[in-house]
Amino acid sequence: MSYIPFPDISPEIFSVELFGATFALRWYALAYIAGLLIGWRLVLRMIRSDRLWTFGAPMTEDQLERLLTWVILGVILGGRLGFVLFYQPSHYLAHPLDALKVWEGGMSFHGGFLGVMVAVIAFCLRERISILPVADLLAAATPPGLFLGRIANFINAELWGRPTTLPWGVAFPGEAAQTCPGIEGICARHPSQLYEAALEGIVLFAILAILIWRRGWLRWPGAVTGAFLAGYGCARFLVEFVRQPDAQFVTPGNPLGLAWEIGGYGLTMGQILSLPMILLGLYFMLRARRTA
Repeated sequence: MSYIPFPDISPEIFSVELFGATFALRWYALAYIAGLLIGWRLVLRMIRSDRLWTFGAPMTEDQLERLLTWVILGVILGGRLGFVLFYQPSHYLAHPLDALKVWEGGMSFHGGFLGVMVAVIAFCLRERISILPVADLLAAATPPGLFLGRIANFINAELWGRPTTLPWGVAFPGEAAQTCPGIEGICARHPSQLYEAALEGIVLFAILAILIWRRGWLRWPGAVTGAFLAGYGCARFLVEFVRQPDAQFVTPGNPLGLAWEIGGYGLTMGQILSLPMILLGLYFMLRARRTA
């Protein structure tokens, strides 16, 4: 069987020893930082482009700088809280202090998305600015961060896919990745992180860029937000078919790790959380076009 060996890339870019403790800069942290900075520059460019707006940009450059702080808090707090509540509630209910150990990993996109939503709504109400146009700006700036985050997932050898015999299957390291029932020898898996990087990052960014810069969708508040929600939801829903489910959902009677199942068919937790995003995205797009 042909497969691609996992590249020998350390999850840590560098580490330093200070006062007996080790502090490391990891690729995942760098992905968050770079994604936020790239998103900030993209939003700044859209704010400065008068041709994209009918009545002018929804906020000033000073307001954008203040919003960045709110978004960072929303991503971190929402992402961690979402992982705790959606994926391992029983563990953290028994060990509540573990929820504070963000350095051990465990972030949920859906939780981070909800955290950003709350942060944006609170900020807009405080600043007395329209919510939907600001949401459109942030939606358009999110795919680069998703792309970098998924690349970091690949480097960390986490969130890999189900076993596959396809020639681009990757032999991820570690006992968990190499434990594949019914497979002897090397177990190759779908590089689902790269699938998501392509769909959620590159493809979704290209679609939103065309809608904004060629179709003028920023003139219809909520339209870009809807396109992002529907696009991300569809991409995540599809990749879930080849993504290894979270361990807490896998049992001998449920090897596919379905969070909801009837008669052997069902949905993973990622698919369940993506369906409301798709429906909400379609609603926002239809609403924006009707009010145009």
